[in-house]
Amino acid sequence: MTAANPGDHASIVRPYTRTGGRTRSDLDLPLEALITTGPGDIDAAQSHPDHREIAILCQDVRSVAEVAALLGIPLGVARVLIADMAGMGLVTVHNSASPDGAPDLALLERVLSGLRRL
Repeated sequence: MTAANPGDHASIVRPYTRTGGRTRSDLDLPLEALITTGPGDIDAAQSHPDHREIAILCQDVRSVAEVAALLGIPLGVARVLIADMAGMGLVTVHNSASPDGAPDLALLERVLSGLRRL
């Protein structure tokens, strides 16, 4: 049996310390959900470094998947952080579903195009 490299262990655990160990939130955020922040939201997000980073990123409309990719964090962590921010009124989550509940195909294509550009 080989000893685990402490750096390897830290890289697995560290992202979830950002969420207090939570992997789910009360708000169901699909990966294509669009997130925005207003000008005052960045100042209000000062207390948590991750919230500030997300608020800055979301001055431009971003999907949950884009936020995770740009911050280099797992999608589950991004969902929890964004849901927390939505609960505090720091971000606006825009509904991406059509009236019948199905995702908007044009929106999904734009999100996919944006992800490919990353």
